[in-house]
Amino acid sequence: MTPDLPPPVTPGEQPPAAPSGLMARFRKYFLTGLVVAGPIAITFYLTWWFVTWVDGLVRPFVPIAYRPETYLPFGLPGSGLIVAVIALTLLGFLTANLIGRTLVDLGEKILGRIPAVRAIYRGLKQVFETLFSGHGSSFRRVGLVEFPSPGMWSIVLISQSPSPEVSRSLPGQEEHISVFLPCAPNPTTGFFFYVPKSKIIEVEMSTEDAATLIMSAGVVQPGSDPQKKVAALAGMANAARAANSARPLQPQPAKVE
Repeated sequence: MTPDLPPPVTPGEQPPAAPSGLMARFRKYFLTGLVVAGPIAITFYLTWWFVTWVDGLVRPFVPIAYRPETYLPFGLPGSGLIVAVIALTLLGFLTANLIGRTLVDLGEKILGRIPAVRAIYRGLKQVFETLFSGHGSSFRRVGLVEFPSPGMWSIVLISQSPSPEVSRSLPGQEEHISVFLPCAPNPTTGFFFYVPKSKIIEVEMSTEDAATLIMSAGVVQPGSDPQKKVAALAGMANAARAANSARPLQPQPAKVE
């Protein structure tokens, strides 16, 4: 006897509705709770990982007499992070005066004489000065470019204009600008390229909203209500589950003995 198979879904026909009942409501509430608790749990995990990582780097440089666990029966997470923040602030204060500036210049001259280290240090210094300066505009503007083909638009983060050497090598007389195109769902990877300014449509959107839009693959739209965001994510999960359950089963061929 052959098992009763569900009728296949013909093109244009709506798939059967998701089953209703106690189990359906349980799955819906479970997915909604997962959507709410998942980002919170991952955020706490990443924060804890960062704090413990900084503690592991700083603790060897702190004398044992000044460590909290010397006087407490347990360790104090975050103590290394506090020491690092105070040390960096003190370093910035010392660098602001003449003596500190002289020492920093001397250290940079020493690093500049090492061929392999010189390029790495100068590149990283420029990146940090650009990202953490309060006056820079790199990656603070969001735009749209036609990518990967005409009619398809992608979100990019607008950076700086190319250097004179690169500008002279670019074809045409139009001014270009460098942009970074993040990939979904991991915005830390992507594509970097130069594009004419006339080909960029600047969008009134913060970089945080752009990153959220990319990581959610368009599910979480900027400015939407938080409850609607949760409902949209839960609805997407329910739709995927319903589509998988509506997929017709394929009969397995009989084994020939």
